[in-house]
Amino acid sequence: MLKQHQKIAIYMEDNLGGDYGKMGHGVMRFMENPIVAVIDSNHAGKEVKQACNLPFDYPVVRDVDQAAELGAEVLALGTAPSGGRFPSEWSVPLLRTLELGLSIINGLHDNLNDQFGHLLRNGQWIWDVRQPTLTPEIASARAATLTNKRVLLVGTDMAIGKMTAGLELYRWVRENGKHKGITTDFLATGQIGISVTGKGIPLDAFKVDHACGAVETLVMNSATRDIIFIEGQGSLLHPGSSATLSLMRGGCPSHLVMCHRAGMKTLRKPTSIKIPPLKEFIELNEALATACGALPKAITIGVALNTSMVDETEAMSEISKLEDQTGLPVTDVVKFGAGKLGSLLL
Repeated sequence: MLKQHQKIAIYMEDNLGGDYGKMGHGVMRFMENPIVAVIDSNHAGKEVKQACNLPFDYPVVRDVDQAAELGAEVLALGTAPSGGRFPSEWSVPLLRTLELGLSIINGLHDNLNDQFGHLLRNGQWIWDVRQPTLTPEIASARAATLTNKRVLLVGTDMAIGKMTAGLELYRWVRENGKHKGITTDFLATGQIGISVTGKGIPLDAFKVDHACGAVETLVMNSATRDIIFIEGQGSLLHPGSSATLSLMRGGCPSHLVMCHRAGMKTLRKPTSIKIPPLKEFIELNEALATACGALPKAITIGVALNTSMVDETEAMSEISKLEDQTGLPVTDVVKFGAGKLGSLLL
């Protein structure tokens, strides 16, 4: 639905720079469409980089009317509330969005076409990103027969930077591998990845019985690519997530990249769960991916460390410390580039 020339405004009310704003943050970092405004009345009149710890100069405006005045054609819902449900207080700004003629990118679980579809006119659309478009067969480890490199991003927690690390690695390998004839692909499995790449599967919207099969279908559709990056979801440590296992079973990864945030000792929620030594957690992920030798051996190539909360000196210290602890290369692929890890795949 989305055309590359269409101008985007991102709805971030009360969440610019916050934990629930990762959809909007991902759109800012990776969307190829022109972005004309970010909506958050708390920071109206500023640029994004003045309002929070993000390096973007997009203007922050008060409401969708101001965004439309700047030329916005599409409103991307950049906030994902807990549980991914549509807040009732958003109805008024979304009705106004449709009145102004804008289309909508919706990354929430709720189907907004059901609620607002009758109001669409003149080529408007609502893209409900999290609505599955296929009913896959039960997975059967078909990906285990492939000879390409299947790189799965895993992590110590939710919202730890798995998608960001995967997209940064994908872009680096695509640019640096093309002169060698190496083909690559990024397989999105969440609403942000799907929104910025235009394809993929909303893994958390599939029934448990179908989740592995959906991943397997995604991987097999890119079977001819030399290196594919599978966007990670959840964490084996998190009591509320089973997504990592579905990705492992459906994708049969040959390589893993561990994603972690510098200084984290416990999960964000629940904080009662401590993060074990990273070397042991890496070994757990490799063992589960391999399933005692029943599936291809998965090798962790390194650690993508999110150091966004610390300065560069502390970041380098954390990287050095983790390299000593794990015996693996470690870097922040955003702050220092993806070449340190990407070159290992080439």
